[in-house]
Amino acid sequence: MLKIEKIDTSSRSEVNDFVRLPYRLYQNHAQWVPPLFIDANMQLNRQKHPFYEHSDADFWVARRDGKVIGRIGVLENRRFNDYHHTKEATFYLFECEDDSEAASALFDRAFEWAHQRGLDTLIGPKGFGVVDGYGMVVEGFEHRQIMTMMNYNYPYYPKLVEALGFEKEVDFVSCYLPGDFHLPDRIHQIADRVQQRGTLRVQRFQTKKDLKNWSDKIGKAYNSAFVHNWEYYPLTEREIKFLLDNLLTIADPKLIKVITHNDDAVGFLFGFPDASAALQRAKGHLNPVSLVDLLIDLKRTKWIALNGAGILPEFQGRGGNALLYTEMEKTVRDYHFDHADLTQVAETAVEMRADLIKLGGKMYKNHRVYRKKI
Repeated sequence: MLKIEKIDTSSRSEVNDFVRLPYRLYQNHAQWVPPLFIDANMQLNRQKHPFYEHSDADFWVARRDGKVIGRIGVLENRRFNDYHHTKEATFYLFECEDDSEAASALFDRAFEWAHQRGLDTLIGPKGFGVVDGYGMVVEGFEHRQIMTMMNYNYPYYPKLVEALGFEKEVDFVSCYLPGDFHLPDRIHQIADRVQQRGTLRVQRFQTKKDLKNWSDKIGKAYNSAFVHNWEYYPLTEREIKFLLDNLLTIADPKLIKVITHNDDAVGFLFGFPDASAALQRAKGHLNPVSLVDLLIDLKRTKWIALNGAGILPEFQGRGGNALLYTEMEKTVRDYHFDHADLTQVAETAVEMRADLIKLGGKMYKNHRVYRKKI
């Protein structure tokens, strides 16, 4: 018998029932990278996660004969809706066995929840913030996640949601670049002229302390750089701090670049060494052994994830993009990475996607965000 149960987020056992399902569904899967339990639990923590300071979410599991076989979270991001003048709910953390009855019952709860709040559309997968990753894998199932920055799912997942009437909203494509890629000389020449004029400079970092001193400027630049992006909404100060604190735990400061104009941050490039193999071995647990393994993997990996690249719109036609791309090449080459993943570029970012193809990027993963009117 199928039952749908709402999660009491103050109950540790109920939160565990919700959080642990994918660890069973993808156990020992070659491409799935398990998040750390501490991070997975944080998403349901109404006291500590900054999302709940301005918005709301609820969570359900599907049980058949007492066994958890599916789950879903439904969010109302009020800051996003206020900024875009929309009435959208989003679904996230959807996991399910290949069971259309269970999937349908979970989404029925999501529709009901959204309808009760006067919302008229359900969109997803889309999470609590900019590091949660967007969409459901529709192409590239054979490739491993880059850490936990993007979602992974079985091929039957899109079929489950499409059978319920969901249609494409937007695709996020990730591009692969080999470590020996080279920019055209023209790009380097433009970047050199920009720096010679002194209007734009590149701020580099040697220590995490140096990077932390720039955190306020980086947060301000983020809240200005992506205003035209599909997923954008202005982050609160607490969300910016939460984001940067999380990034600093895994960041190598030498792989972070900030482009400045008159000492203000106007663009940035976040590079993260990929430690997905160590996270797979950790199986969600952070202890002295897994921590040492993670730190070793961060130093020996040959993959880098280039995520969060952006520059303010007013500098894109003034050599800013050329400067950004030359720093991308230097980051991959100077630190001897053999592979680069340019993580999740929305199809609405037309100029950047066209540039990545010109640079030799090969689109090799596609994550789709779905929409349904309710």
